[in-house]
Amino acid sequence: MSGDRKRKLDYAEEPGRKGPGPGSGPGSVDADVNPFTGRSYSQRYYDILAKRHGLPVWQAKDEFVNMIHGHQTTVLVGETGSGKTTQIPQFIAEAGYTANRKMIACTQPRRVAAMSVARRVAEEMDVVLGEEVGYSIRFEECSGPKTCVKFLTDGMLLREAMTDPLLERYSVIILDEAHERTLATDVLFGLLKEILKQRTDLKLVVMSATLEAEKFQGYFLDAPLMKVPGRLHPVEIFYTQEPERDYLEAAIRTVVQIHVCEPPGDVLLFLTGEEEIEDACRKVTKELSNMGDKVGPVKVLPLYSTLPPQQQQRIFEPAPPPAREGGPAGRKIVISTNIAETSLTIDGIVYVIDPGFAKQKVYNPRVRVESLLVSPISRASAHQRAGRAGRTQPGKCFRLYTEASFKKDLQEQTYPEILRSNLGSVVLQLKKLGIDDLVHFDFMDPPAPETLMRALELLNYLGAIDDDGNLTPVGSIMSEFPLDPQLAKMLVASPEFRCFRRRGGGLWVQRAAGFLLILRCTVVQGSLYAVAPLAGLAMLIIN
Repeated sequence: MSGDRKRKLDYAEEPGRKGPGPGSGPGSVDADVNPFTGRSYSQRYYDILAKRHGLPVWQAKDEFVNMIHGHQTTVLVGETGSGKTTQIPQFIAEAGYTANRKMIACTQPRRVAAMSVARRVAEEMDVVLGEEVGYSIRFEECSGPKTCVKFLTDGMLLREAMTDPLLERYSVIILDEAHERTLATDVLFGLLKEILKQRTDLKLVVMSATLEAEKFQGYFLDAPLMKVPGRLHPVEIFYTQEPERDYLEAAIRTVVQIHVCEPPGDVLLFLTGEEEIEDACRKVTKELSNMGDKVGPVKVLPLYSTLPPQQQQRIFEPAPPPAREGGPAGRKIVISTNIAETSLTIDGIVYVIDPGFAKQKVYNPRVRVESLLVSPISRASAHQRAGRAGRTQPGKCFRLYTEASFKKDLQEQTYPEILRSNLGSVVLQLKKLGIDDLVHFDFMDPPAPETLMRALELLNYLGAIDDDGNLTPVGSIMSEFPLDPQLAKMLVASPEFRCFRRRGGGLWVQRAAGFLLILRCTVVQGSLYAVAPLAGLAMLIIN
């Protein structure tokens, strides 16, 4: 094994080595045969390639490839519009890191981002999605034996580590949008830091859109930092003169005013959750419909994490054409949670409306209650939102709060999720990974000891760990479910209450509003057996 790893290390660190793909060496960009498929490139590939050449990150391609050859860990800051998310995985693949049936993993904090980026990269590489380029999200796997570049949520990579502790199938792991500091990403930081010590052939690239990258550098022992400028068109920022009493009403009013008064261009409105978004979609559609032919047609589309993937993809559809020849232009209006802040590029967005709020998890370990609270966003998030307006042309951002509030009331960065979340799932996963010394686990921002203790108490209460803190057989099974420990225990215990059958069972789980579990049970001999609430979780049994 050590010899194999040494050979891989020598291979990866050879700066002048040409990879198997276009762009890996001088004069190879216009090669006629796609090395990933063995087929000739399509004309569309060359059309897209010309556009790729205009991305800021393309100008830094050689510098990046040399940097990754010479260092095990690289930190890259790419501003909005730099192209880092789609191009960096391709640069690495073309540099030879997919040899010996190894893969490149690129994590995304959200499912819709993993899917859309994978689709775009497959198009740019002129390959079939699900073959050479794939993705993996909760409850959906779209990859195969030929896959060499895989996009997946950070949670899915963490789950893969449970069965493959050293992540041996990967030669390079890219943590994209690391500045979001999701729970899974923070755990991956500590986990990968340990794996890198054992696998000297593994490369890690940490990509961020903010200047917090110096913190990542220090955490990964002074890893080299590379900065790539963005490709932003100028964005004009507008603030309100006075604080808005009802930001939802103000947001809807702003959407209508933009459609009536502003030149053509699509609109992106940020709201906090599903109910709010669906309500806004109905109201916007109704108000603009009442105006009749005075205004152009609109396509109002929601976007939030629980929306089915097929409906999420509708945000990439073009705006509707004018209702009649010479009539007012149509407009696409996307109403989204902060899911659209990063990673996603929605073509045509010219106007952004930012009420300044988002839902955040807040956990109180003393009462063991995790809440989703509507909270002010950070200045970093506000900057990301405004950047959505300037991706393709000059844009406008309407902030529904005062400039004084932006400067004084908003925090510089979003508080890491690991410091404000229930750590039950994290502790269970770490136990499954064989990490027992939780207090000394190398978290970038260590959570409070009390939060860890409460998580251990909960897992002990559920029977996932014993009194000595060791993982039980039940806990091992629970860790396989991508659910909170309470929900996982409910599923494990369901046969005992005759709510589950191996064949023909109609058991499914869906979380609504964060705390309501809707469970459809199989009816056993005409009767429906109740399931006791676990740790205060409300449950609804539906026949």
